[in-house]
Order: sequence, then C-alpha cells, then structure tokens
Amino acid sequence: MDITLDPATLTAWGLAIPFAGTTLGAALVFLMRGQMSRMVTRVLTGFAAGVMVAASIWSLIVPAIEDSSDLGRMAWLPAFVGFWAGILFLLALDHVLPHLHLGESDTEPEGLKSRLERTTLMVLAVTIHNIPEGMAVGVVYAGLIAGGVGVTAAGALALSIGIAIQNFPEGAIISMPLRAEGASRARAFLGGFLSGVVEPIGALVTIALASQVVALLPYLLSFAAGAMMYVVVEELIPEMSEGAHSNLGVLAFAVGFTLMMALDVGLG
Repeated sequence: MDITLDPATLTAWGLAIPFAGTTLGAALVFLMRGQMSRMVTRVLTGFAAGVMVAASIWSLIVPAIEDSSDLGRMAWLPAFVGFWAGILFLLALDHVLPHLHLGESDTEPEGLKSRLERTTLMVLAVTIHNIPEGMAVGVVYAGLIAGGVGVTAAGALALSIGIAIQNFPEGAIISMPLRAEGASRARAFLGGFLSGVVEPIGALVTIALASQVVALLPYLLSFAAGAMMYVVVEELIPEMSEGAHSNLGVLAFAVGFTLMMALDVGLG
C-alpha cells in the first residue's frame, strides 16, 4: 500500500485517530441508558489486548531490532534494554499512583468509596493506560519522520487504528459510570473525552524528544512495547478472563491479534 501523504500530515492523522477512539467510546453515553454488559466489555477488552500485543511486536519491537542491525548478533540488545525499561517504568507508575483495574469499582460494596473518590480512580486508571499508548504512537511517528528506522507509514497508521479500537471501550468506561452516578450526558461525555487528552499530548512530547535523539529510537520503540505489554498483562488479560464465558475474551484476543498482524504486515 502506497501512502503518499507527507510525514507531518500522516503524524497529525496518526495522533488524531486514537483520540477519536476515546471520544467515540465516550459518546456512547448519548446512545445507551445503562452500563455495557460484562460480556461486551470482556470481548472488547480481549480484542484490545490482542491488538496491543501484535502492535508491540510488529510495530515496535521488530523495527527496533531491524534498526539495530549494525550491531550484528547483538541487534537484540537495544530492544531487550528498552523493553525492560518500559516494564519497570509502568511497574513504578503503578506503585506511585493510586491504581484501579478496569471494572473493579463495579464489584466493590456500595459506600466503600465516595462517589468523587471512585470516579477519580477510574479516570486515573484510564489515564495510566493512555500513557504508554500515547508514547507508542509518538515514538512510531518519530521513527517515521526520522526515516531509516524500519517504520513504515502503513505500519504506523495500523498502530494508530489498533489503539483507537482499544481506546473505544476506555472512553465508555469513564462516561457510562459518570452518567449512572447522576451526571448529565454532556458532563459524562466530557469526562470520557478529557480522559483521552493525555494521549496526544504524550505522543507530541515523545515526538519532540525522540527527534532530538534519533540514535535512541530503537530503545524508545521497545520501551513503548514494554509499557504496552505491561498494560496488557496487568490490566486487560485479567479483565477479559474473569467470570463465565472467559473463552469469549480469548477468541476476541485472537481476532485482535491476527487483525493487527495483517494490517501491519500486509499494509507495511
């Protein structure tokens, strides 16, 4: 697939698409009266996990290794170091910030947390998810702008689309509970919308920093992969596997993984 748009235009689209996913998810508050069913949430979460694992491999780790080919047999080293740095960064973030698994508040006894505290934790949990996603998008487009890093325009676009799909349920996870707790539809939508703002901001900051240190792009690509994989294992896989019919989450994971793989490899 030949994408002829200039890198700046592609980057603008690449940053806008994931944010649009969060916005559309938050907009469900105007169409639905109740919460999304646990089965739907499980399927969407499993699909998102598959997308993120495939994106971590083909859009981030593989280009990082390819760009380190001058190291010969040690071409894996930058990817190894960057991946572990991403894992440890998210691990530290989990310890520093209050944390909440997706859907966790639904199972807590009423009155255990105040409404404000519960809502704050939900927004914070989604924001934590958006940090590595924004970094991943930013570093991929930084590689595209720099050129010669093994990142293709189609592969970068596929990553943006995949993360947008993953962001869709996250927007709803914020707006729907806000509506259920008495907020107006407009205010509930605004809450979900604002929860995604950190993602394009993080992407722009990453692009600005990465463009100054092109030699570190293999490390940054794999750092983003490690951070995304941490989110998948810590948050998404437990969410997609809980309760009855957990096989639906596994099947959705397989669909998301193979679709993202096809987009990245086929279009790249």
